[in-house]
Amino acid sequence: MNAVRPSAVAGLFYPGEPVALRADVQALLAQARADQPLAGRLKLLVVPHAGYVYSGPVAAYAYALLKAQRARFRRVVLLGPTHRVAVRGVAIPTAAAFATPLGAVALDRATLAALARLPGVVESDAAHAAEHSLEVQLPFLQAVLDDFTLVPLAVGEIDVKQLAAILETVWGGDETLIVVSSDLSHYHAYRDAQQIDRATVDRILALAPGIDHEQACGATPLNAALAVARRGGLEPRLLGLCNSGDTSGDRARVVGYCAIAFEEPANVGR
Repeated sequence: MNAVRPSAVAGLFYPGEPVALRADVQALLAQARADQPLAGRLKLLVVPHAGYVYSGPVAAYAYALLKAQRARFRRVVLLGPTHRVAVRGVAIPTAAAFATPLGAVALDRATLAALARLPGVVESDAAHAAEHSLEVQLPFLQAVLDDFTLVPLAVGEIDVKQLAAILETVWGGDETLIVVSSDLSHYHAYRDAQQIDRATVDRILALAPGIDHEQACGATPLNAALAVARRGGLEPRLLGLCNSGDTSGDRARVVGYCAIAFEEPANVGR
């Protein structure tokens, strides 16, 4: 791979032209508003990763909330499942930056070099080259945050406890935001999906790992993040929940989406 990983799904999952993309993201953010701001410090977001016309409105709830606390974040650890390339472990890239039509996001090469020495972590540009679960989050992050570096983790087949241990090493403090990219259930009828996804969200809100891949395509990174969040005393809040039947109108076979924010209590620090 070149020093800069080019966008792979621009023009497919989101607009490929900078002006149109910027306008779409800003419109989604403007339409999303939380009931109330977080009382504590935002630390972790769970967001969907479908095309913006499907899951963009739900993802925007999380990123609109992030905007209010953006000043302190200088690093984003982004985890998502692999869809195109089979991976044993967690794949990290060798690139220096990831590009979208809005520009390039610099990678935290020092952190990635340290991760490369850990068991369960492999270097694989191929795993990142066409992966959308991470890329679709970048325009939102570019629109909301100021200057930040990225630690992109493409999660394949790995034990949840091992992944949680890896995540602990990059958890960081006030400067680090953790973003888990995951959709919910896939291709059920509308009403069935609503019941399945509500049960999954209830598990997430209870900080209860054990979610399977039928309930969430990003189950492995989600379960690992929940384990670390529980140990850290994070408090989750549901921001949005729907499925593609709500956004596309086709309710025959839908995909579920949620946005959940996790905050550290105001009197707790790491």
